[in-house]
Amino acid sequence: MRAVVVGAGSWGTAFSCVLRDNGHHVTLAARDPEQVAAIVETGRNPRYAQSADLRGIAARTIAEASVADADLVVVAVPSRVFGEVVAALPGQAPVLSLTKGLDPATGERLSTLVRGRPVAVLSGPNIADEIVRGLPAAAVIASDDLELGVRLQLAVHSTIFRVYVNEDVVGVELCAAAKNVIALAAGGADGLGLGDNGKAALVARGLAEMRRLAEVAGARPDTFAGLAGMGDLIVTCWAPTGRNRRAGDLIARGASPDEASAEIGMVVEGLTTAPVLRDLSRRLEIELPVIEGVCAVLDGVPLTELLAQLMGREPTTE
Repeated sequence: MRAVVVGAGSWGTAFSCVLRDNGHHVTLAARDPEQVAAIVETGRNPRYAQSADLRGIAARTIAEASVADADLVVVAVPSRVFGEVVAALPGQAPVLSLTKGLDPATGERLSTLVRGRPVAVLSGPNIADEIVRGLPAAAVIASDDLELGVRLQLAVHSTIFRVYVNEDVVGVELCAAAKNVIALAAGGADGLGLGDNGKAALVARGLAEMRRLAEVAGARPDTFAGLAGMGDLIVTCWAPTGRNRRAGDLIARGASPDEASAEIGMVVEGLTTAPVLRDLSRRLEIELPVIEGVCAVLDGVPLTELLAQLMGREPTTE
């Protein structure tokens, strides 16, 4: 299969290796010509997933990549530019989205921005550095087109990267977006030194909010017990290198959101997604206290004040 991976960040770089190792012809397409030149010269991405051996993977700018001739286009770009990128893709090849977020301009799920071609989304507990190191992982591919989902499953499944198929695109995408926001809160718990009990309680209530939101949007409940829900939430909230968890930790210690992003040096999707999810929940008239609280902190409310508000809520049934 001829695959073009659009977006040479950590996950796009790592997934290029997954495709190559499964025997496909892979082009990694980046926006920056200097980044492309460095990959061609050294076989390494100079900015992201630097330990990944990219030999056997072609590197091109997005404009130069043969997207029109590809059998599959994998999109691994920030949510804020996802719509712009997919709208400009030539050809009719299916799109596999790796991006975890919502469209900031419209609040829509990202797969709905792909028009005129089949689309699937891949999600799960997939820390890019661990994928590059060959550590075992699992993921789920969701698509309204079951045949496409199975075809992509067979294309990327291996003994170290186990792939399941799921037809619940709504649930998988909303889980992928919301878990990043909950991870900001989990990082805040770390930064304040609230302990494992407090952090676990926060994450569990965050999972309940994820489920509440997506069920109202038409998702399946069992998606939240799977890889896209609980699996991805756990790794995002506990992995030391998780950028959303780290951002929450830094903010709790006094950094502004912009300062936290600058120190991490990569896109922190939870910062973009939090207000989009808050606005979506208000339109759907459902209560999401953790997500509302994250937005309040990003707007300048002290995290200690938020903690007091959450713990002081009226007791209720679970």
